Amino acid sequence: MLTPSLHSSPSPIVRRSDLRGDCSRCFALCCTAFGFTRSSDFAEDKLAGSPCRHLDARFSCTIHETLPSRGFRGCTVFDCFGAGQAVSQRLFAGVSRQDRSETCDRMFSAFAVVKELHEMMWHLLEAQERTYDPETADTARELVASLVSLTRRRVGELESLDIGDIRARVRPVLMEVSAEVRASYFADDERMHPDLVPGADLAGTDLRAHRLCGADLRGAVLIGADLRGCDLAGVDLLGADLRGAWVEDADLSLALYLTGPQLAAAHGNRRTRVPTGVPVPQIRVDLTADRHPSD
Repeated sequence: MLTPSLHSSPSPIVRRSDLRGDCSRCFALCCTAFGFTRSSDFAEDKLAGSPCRHLDARFSCTIHETLPSRGFRGCTVFDCFGAGQAVSQRLFAGVSRQDRSETCDRMFSAFAVVKELHEMMWHLLEAQERTYDPETADTARELVASLVSLTRRRVGELESLDIGDIRARVRPVLMEVSAEVRASYFADDERMHPDLVPGADLAGTDLRAHRLCGADLRGAVLIGADLRGCDLAGVDLLGADLRGAWVEDADLSLALYLTGPQLAAAHGNRRTRVPTGVPVPQIRVDLTADRHPSD
C-alpha cells in the first residue's frame, strides 16, 4: 500500500477556479463511471460503468438543457471538482475510452480518486484563506501542494493511495480553522440553540427564529429546512445535506466549506448570497418562482 507523505516539496499552485468541472474537456466520466437507480433524482436505472443512453458520440448530454424536467435533477447537482478533465486530458493525454477501450476501468478508478483529492483541495484552499493563524495557513498550503502532487502520479499509484489516511491528515486542519472562525462569531454563546450540532437531524425544521452564526452543522441533515433570510456567517456546512432546503434571501457568503453541489440542491433566488468562487448552476436562478409550502 502506497502511503504518501503529504508534507512534500512545493507543487504547482492550484486555484478554486481550477477545481470546477469542464464537461467540454472530459470524456463524460461521471455519466459513465457512476450508476444510479430510478428515484426522484433520476428517471431511470443505470449500471455503473455503462454510458448514459443520453450521451452522444462526442460525450455530450443530448438532454442537458432539460435535465430537471426530464427527471434527472441528480445530474444537475453533481460536480467533479475538475477531476473529469484532469483525468481525461492529463492522465490519459486526451485519448478517450472509445479509442482505447482497455483503459475504461483504469480511467474510472483514477476519476474516483482524483475527485476525492480535488474536493479536499477545495476545502483546504478555503481554510487557508479563512484562518487567522499564519502557521495554519502554511500547513493548509503545504497540504494543497502535496495533494496536487498526488494527482499527477501514474494511475497505478493513484489506485494504491490510502484515501482514508489522507482524509485523516486533512480533517484536523479543516476542524481547527472551523473552530477558529466560528469562535469569532461567538459560537459558544449560550444563545446558540442546543440542537445546532454536527450531524443534527433538522430536516424540515424552520430555523428562521434561531441565531445561526458560528453554528457547527457539519454533516447535518437540512433537507427541506427553512433558512429563508437567515445569516449563516461562520456556519460550518461541511458535508451538510441541503437538498430541498429553502435559502431564498439567505446570506451564505461567509458560510464555511460550502460547495456548488450543496447549493444546487437547495431552493434559492437572485437574492441568495453565496461565497466567492462557489459555482452556482443556472438552474438555481430559475427557482425564484418557487415558494415554501408554508406560504
